[in-house]
Amino acid sequence: MQKILGYMRKAIQDFNLIENGDRVAVGVSGGKDSLVLLSGLCLLKRFIGIDYEVVAITIDPSFNGSMNDYSAVDELCEQYGIEYHIEVTNIGEVVFDIRKETHPCSLCAKMRRGALHDAAKRYNCNKLALGHNMDDAIETFMMNLFVEGRIGVYAPKSYLSRRDLTVIRPLGLAPEKEVRSAAIRNALKIVKSKCPADGHTKRQEMKEILAKQEKLDRGIKDRIFGAMRRFDLDGWASPEMRPVKRKDNQ
Repeated sequence: MQKILGYMRKAIQDFNLIENGDRVAVGVSGGKDSLVLLSGLCLLKRFIGIDYEVVAITIDPSFNGSMNDYSAVDELCEQYGIEYHIEVTNIGEVVFDIRKETHPCSLCAKMRRGALHDAAKRYNCNKLALGHNMDDAIETFMMNLFVEGRIGVYAPKSYLSRRDLTVIRPLGLAPEKEVRSAAIRNALKIVKSKCPADGHTKRQEMKEILAKQEKLDRGIKDRIFGAMRRFDLDGWASPEMRPVKRKDNQ
């Protein structure tokens, strides 16, 4: 977990993600990213020198008409002594049964985000931490470029004025392989998704394309992310990457 804590600490400091007095909601799906994020934030609290609270929140879409088993997440939260809330919704029914979406991911993600934002505010949190890692940012950039024909990605930190809520991504500098390694080494119990579309999404297709290209041209993902950061695309540059603004002599 030491490598992950290093990546998280740098992201928190570079992008000013967490400050004293913050009450941080962590969106926990039960996947490796959200569990590593939750563990990392709880461990960092002990030595990073910032006084903040952590609250874990799970949005259950009730795929296939039933609630998933999050007992493993509950045990992890008990271990760290933090609040854990499960919000049961009918998102699965709306997306797959009522709307019968051909491409369900977009609507599902939008509804889950809305439910997570509502829950974060309900539990008096001013920050919402999501488990997107470095590879997720690269995949999003490439999907936006090839599918939508635009250059852009989500930001490491963004303020939602309508919700008075700041969304942060503390794992944003961590490669997925390091997140996966941390989950395995720390024996984190993954909650398997019940989503009918799991593993058959546009994002999964892009992930496989990039993985194939990485084998042919080692380091290509690092170079893509490096270009995104040097360009300061949507705020991803570290302070040392940003040019110093000089005052004109008068």
